[in-house]
Amino acid sequence: MSETNQQQTFTGGCLCGNIRYTVTGNPIAPLVCSCAHCKKLSGGPMTAWVGFLLQGFSWDGPGGEPTWFATWPGVNRGFCPQCGARICALDDGASAVFVTIMSLDDHSVVVPEVQRFPEDAVSWLPQVPVGDRATAV
Repeated sequence: MSETNQQQTFTGGCLCGNIRYTVTGNPIAPLVCSCAHCKKLSGGPMTAWVGFLLQGFSWDGPGGEPTWFATWPGVNRGFCPQCGARICALDDGASAVFVTIMSLDDHSVVVPEVQRFPEDAVSWLPQVPVGDRATAV
């Protein structure tokens, strides 16, 4: 994470631009997840996530909020109903939303710091090292 506590503004959205968001705040727990659930949802070997507090987060594209799909009781995934892009995860009662790092307009500013479910990772990609990784800002 950044060495400063200065609030940052991030923007992002889906592939077609229908769903857009703006958030002012610091990134929380940037990670990649290799669980079976994330692999199925993404169609790839992992999903890269970063959290932001809901305070300071807004949906501001022409499509408003994404379409929500409950993947488990209390676990909701947001996607664009037009282009199908997976954008976020929001648990019932949570104080933070996790967006896919690749949905950020500038995804180079957030670097995953840990890999969740490394035991479920595909064997043909290196794992994200734990520790010593910092989020660039």
